[in-house]
Amino acid sequence: MASSRKSQTKFSSAIQRGVADVLSRAGVRADQTLQLALSGGMDSMVLLSVLAGLRERFGFVLRAHHVHHGLSPNADEWAAFCAARCASLEVPLSVSRVSVQPAAGEGWEAAARRERQGALASEAADWRVSAHHLDDQAETVMFRLLRGAGVHGAAAMRAIEVLPSGGGRLRPLLAFSRGQILAFAQAESLAWVEDESNTDPRFSRNFLRHSVMPAMGERWPSAATTLARAAANFDEAAGLLDELAVQDAQACGLPWSRDVMRGMSAPRLANLLRWRMRALSLPVPDQARLHEAIRQVQSCANDRPLTLPLGGAVLHAYREVVWVSPTYPDLPEDGVLWPGEAVAWGEGVVEAVAVVGAGVSQARLAQATRCEVMARWPGCRVALVGRPRKDVRSLSQGAGLAPVDRDRVPILRVDGQVAWIAGLGVAGTFACPVGEPGWQFVWRRPEAYSADGVALL
Repeated sequence: MASSRKSQTKFSSAIQRGVADVLSRAGVRADQTLQLALSGGMDSMVLLSVLAGLRERFGFVLRAHHVHHGLSPNADEWAAFCAARCASLEVPLSVSRVSVQPAAGEGWEAAARRERQGALASEAADWRVSAHHLDDQAETVMFRLLRGAGVHGAAAMRAIEVLPSGGGRLRPLLAFSRGQILAFAQAESLAWVEDESNTDPRFSRNFLRHSVMPAMGERWPSAATTLARAAANFDEAAGLLDELAVQDAQACGLPWSRDVMRGMSAPRLANLLRWRMRALSLPVPDQARLHEAIRQVQSCANDRPLTLPLGGAVLHAYREVVWVSPTYPDLPEDGVLWPGEAVAWGEGVVEAVAVVGAGVSQARLAQATRCEVMARWPGCRVALVGRPRKDVRSLSQGAGLAPVDRDRVPILRVDGQVAWIAGLGVAGTFACPVGEPGWQFVWRRPEAYSADGVALL
């Protein structure tokens, strides 16, 4: 018994040191907030206990977040259990109730994960912390390889993911096995809940966990550790591919040069496109769809515009440039009234900045009875400053607006007349005279939606 207690204590101290090491390497600061995803299961309860004990040392603010999926008759009890444990440790707890409804082609596991991630992301935090461990890592590698993943997918999870904006994701238990975590829980006399769905073999992950991985472990006892090591090797290879993609992106310019892309091999272009989609947090399409898109971009003449849907992304080619964007949100059919301040439009926001001697005359707008932001309508014509009256579609084409933008750019309509068009300019009859106050309108949208990331004035 003494030997057993000593072994459990060893695991406890090792896990505490391991978690502290991850926090140190991540540069967690005293002014930062850590949000722990708390399911109530053994892994997250162990991590809750360890993080609570490290608050004084690091000075961070610890919060927990429990997602109530409503799929189990025990879900209310689990939420109450998490609340009681957090209260005993003086850790604030948020509970989100979600409704899991799989989308077309989506399984229950994926739908629950989507809802869970959305609920967790709804709460501000510097670091989002989860209790994934070494066995989870091994399962993820196997699961993704069975689905045909490349090196980025097979790299699975990282203990530390730093985001460009600061903070990120932490998985402090990733180096520890399920057995080590169990030993810690037993040594600390921790309680946890058991989710009955985790043993349901109808779910692919459970089948892998309870049937495939144990069989592999019997034949190769170090299988989980070896697979985790393979994930690290895949991650290294993925990093090299990302470095190559950065070099290729610089060679292609922004937006990408279609001519330069024609001189690149299909695998190299696929790597560049995947890198860009990951950078924009867009879903990466399967290999067949991606390579078909590449074939069209390389084979089509520059005078043929392309708009190729790729799942949750769109690949555009217009004239000599190529870019990737998310799918575009719908526009309001009847436009929106301009309230005299910023107004949402499509994927961006129409803003008005007070200026002098430029933009749209404030005096003209003050006299108007109706100011609205619209999309182009049939027969829409305008005489821009110093130019003859022309059809807006022809003006858009002449200004080099991509076909996908021509019917999306916001138009300020004042009492039925065009006053301003994003990307084209101000109508002569609404131009602000020299020395008088004006409104400088601009359509700002996320860089991902535009070829060059430039706001349209």
